[in-house]
Amino acid sequence: MGRAADSRYRVPFSGKVDLSTFPTAPPDGVGSKEDLRTELAAIQVRMDELHRKMYADDRHAMLVIFQAMDAAGKDGTIRAVFTGLDPAGMHVTAFKAPSAEELDHDFLWRHLRHLPERGRVGVFNRSWYEEVIVARVVPAVLANQKLTRRPNDLFEERYESIRDLEKHLARNGTTVVKFFLHVSAAEQRKRLLERLDEPAKNWKFEAGDLDMRDRWGKFEHAYELALQATSRSHAPWYVVPADHKPFLRVAVAQIVLRVMEGMDLKWPELDPAEAAALGALRSRLRS
Repeated sequence: MGRAADSRYRVPFSGKVDLSTFPTAPPDGVGSKEDLRTELAAIQVRMDELHRKMYADDRHAMLVIFQAMDAAGKDGTIRAVFTGLDPAGMHVTAFKAPSAEELDHDFLWRHLRHLPERGRVGVFNRSWYEEVIVARVVPAVLANQKLTRRPNDLFEERYESIRDLEKHLARNGTTVVKFFLHVSAAEQRKRLLERLDEPAKNWKFEAGDLDMRDRWGKFEHAYELALQATSRSHAPWYVVPADHKPFLRVAVAQIVLRVMEGMDLKWPELDPAEAAALGALRSRLRS
């Protein structure tokens, strides 16, 4: 199994989770935006080296999950952190409201179809965690899911299913790392107003964003319960400050890099016969 990266932002593997104890703003002295861009570029170079080794090794995969309140910066963070990786070896999936076909299956089915192959990095922009967060806060979501039973402990059962799946993935070579981008209510308000005030950002705004904002406290509580139930050494959660986007991107990239460095990645080794064949081909080219 993959090794969880040490980080001040990692959610403990036991005990109660209180999001108010996690910062939304970066620590003092993080440097200028230009300094952070330079640091991110250096991390991307190292990530690309490890990604190429993962692709050649073809034994391991990596799944990176992003969850957050609206306007926390998921899209921009994914684009900034993973932009240097070879597209042939990675895939980003953004999950929206489920389709009719997806509602005809269990809550995990639509995500399983997008899991990364060996040698690849898969990025989920939202994930199966919507089914224990949005579904908990907005009961109408469950009404569309054609459930045959509604036990009182439905969400406990879903936590168990998620834990089982993530452990199964880890046992079979997929390293799972999960990020909650922790934005403050004040910063979210600022970003939502920007979406309304700037024509180039109008397309990002949805009236439903305000309905979700009105349930801020309920969403925070749902996230706390989910993080508490599913942060494990084989699939850790990281609550990263999201009020400062350049810092957020560097912090996420640092954690992804440390996780990749902890994976048992190796360049493929040729057997003696294959090595001898290469020697013959080398001689042929030189002649």
